[in-house]
Amino acid sequence: MQFYSLNKKSTPVSFREATIAGQAPDKGLYFPEHIPVFEKDFFATIEKKSDIEIAFQVIRPYAGESIPDAELYRIVEETLSFPLPLVKLSEDIYTLELFHGPTLAFKDVGARFMSRCLGYFSKEKSEKVTVLVATSGDTGGAVADGFFEVPGVEVVILYPSGKVSPVQEKQLTTLGKNIRALEVNGNFDDCQALVKKAFADTELKKSLFLTSANSINVARWLPQQFYYFSLWRQWTKKDTPPIVSVPSGNFGNICAGILAHQSGLPVKHFIAACNENDVVTRFLQEGAYQPKKAVATISNAMDVGDPSNFIRIMELFDQETEPLKDILSSYRFTDDQTREAMERLNQEYGYMADPHGAVGFLALEAYCREHGKIGSTLSQNFNPTHPSFSTYPGVFLETAHPVKFPDEVEKAIKKTIPWPDSIKALADKEKQADLLEPVYEVFRDYLIKHS
Repeated sequence: MQFYSLNKKSTPVSFREATIAGQAPDKGLYFPEHIPVFEKDFFATIEKKSDIEIAFQVIRPYAGESIPDAELYRIVEETLSFPLPLVKLSEDIYTLELFHGPTLAFKDVGARFMSRCLGYFSKEKSEKVTVLVATSGDTGGAVADGFFEVPGVEVVILYPSGKVSPVQEKQLTTLGKNIRALEVNGNFDDCQALVKKAFADTELKKSLFLTSANSINVARWLPQQFYYFSLWRQWTKKDTPPIVSVPSGNFGNICAGILAHQSGLPVKHFIAACNENDVVTRFLQEGAYQPKKAVATISNAMDVGDPSNFIRIMELFDQETEPLKDILSSYRFTDDQTREAMERLNQEYGYMADPHGAVGFLALEAYCREHGKIGSTLSQNFNPTHPSFSTYPGVFLETAHPVKFPDEVEKAIKKTIPWPDSIKALADKEKQADLLEPVYEVFRDYLIKHS
């Protein structure tokens, strides 16, 4: 499998080269030259396979000859060392919990897979690899954990000051050793802009070997398909493919889901669930793609004003909008609506959701309401047990454990969240981060000084 740049001005490369480089020399994102399509037998027998066996078969065509099968299987096995349970809330509403990894966020899968791939590739290189990553919340902690003490790899994580939760900040700033955290006096887009400028800086790249651990990297993006194959393995209504609602920020997760669908995975429809950072929602509704400055919300991992991976979604549809609309819808929600949804989920379903999952739930409701299956569920008269209540069978992704957002969740549900042991262990650890202004020259000097 070769990967080409979406800017179409660089030579196609292998999975190994795409992973190490992160971004193409022409500044484009890498994209697979073809999409593998699985036979019907693969899906017919999927319930008999483990998530690890399924994931290995899914990722193997993309890795190609870059990683031997035995090594690739080991990487997948270490990546999926925790469950991805599908939880039933009602007859037609389910949630796929993706927060059972070491940092309690869905990004553990991509970060663990990429770190192990890069660790394998770094054995062949004599020079140190510096991984740059911008985070709006969960990516930083997942990358820090995934790359911690990986030989030959240094990690620099940029996060917006005051715009990640206390738990998220602890997860990405307390490890030390080969993990450095930079607290940027700005928003996520400022962090991402600094990383992009570093990759475009040819002089800097002469002295540092840089790669990215954001979902722009194919080794972070592609393994997110595992979620959707696991969902289908657990799905009991095989005659009725689900609607899948995905909390969306940088759009890597939902892009991977649509990629899995084009490989043959049965899904009725995808929904990009957005907060007030609604550039894609507006694009699908109005036809104009207009990035804007990110707005801070309580679902902070989705606070992205110019999602990098949306260009990959457009590539899946040959840059045509109408075919995309057949499979993808998008809705936006305010913080107040998100808080109300967390409260309702707890009261009516006995489910404790984080803000991102709550936005996913709201978008699933909105799609069903728009397509005539339910009335307004935002009214006080909403009763999911009433005979007239009917939805398409659907799943919203729960992408982070509610303990990562204790203030907002506890206020909404009026209950205390039990703290997992992994979070309790962070309480006494000291934050290790350097404060940085969002000025590229300052960031560049920092990288050179600490190389």
